[in-house]
Amino acid sequence: MPLKQELEDQGNWLFKNRSFLPIGILLIGLVVFIQTVLLQEEAQCTIDYEIFCLSVSLLGLAVRIYTVGFTPNNTSGRNTKQGQVADQLNTSGIYGIVRNPLYLGNFFMWLGLALMTTEVWFIISFILFYWIYYERIVFAEEQFLERKFGAQYTNWATEVPAFIPNFSLFKNNDLTFSTKKVLLKEKNGLFAIFLIFTVFELFSETIKQHEHYNMIFIGGFIVTMLLYVVIKVIKKNPFTDKIKSN
Repeated sequence: MPLKQELEDQGNWLFKNRSFLPIGILLIGLVVFIQTVLLQEEAQCTIDYEIFCLSVSLLGLAVRIYTVGFTPNNTSGRNTKQGQVADQLNTSGIYGIVRNPLYLGNFFMWLGLALMTTEVWFIISFILFYWIYYERIVFAEEQFLERKFGAQYTNWATEVPAFIPNFSLFKNNDLTFSTKKVLLKEKNGLFAIFLIFTVFELFSETIKQHEHYNMIFIGGFIVTMLLYVVIKVIKKNPFTDKIKSN
């Protein structure tokens, strides 16, 4: 099999399993975090540092929220059982400054958790893993988009960087921001961030036999859990039928 086809097949497989594969990295990160806590005579993760890590993850979520809120349905080259889907090519708004804003958002969401380990080797390893992982996914998506949109895609990709934003290229969004769409699509990410940070916090304080809990983590976990449950309950409302998965 040609390398080009092999990379595309790998990218499609990784995308379809993207909900499960990162869990392994998360578990490794938790193990590294626990080991670090066990080896520390005194806590090295201050409240300020923990808030910084959370802020990095929330920055990633903010990028995703902005992207999703202005993105039409059935775009961004999403994989389905029938293949990839892209009814049109997104080129305005955040897609005018970076070609893969959702993956940029994902990077910061996971980077915040990696930083919680305070282990430089793990943080660097995470960055390398993320690069290799998403490089193949992006390759597969771009092959699909190039075949479907031809010169329109090529001209856009030539001008707009893949991952590091060029803010000078920003163009106004063609659509209005959809709060409903964001609530439906990003509730999982918001809840997951505070859930995972709270799990790390509980493990840390339990191991150290402390009760100096970070109440921002715990309070955020409770609020986002309630929000998640409420949205799940009202998800069957008529307006949700018009918002399909991308």
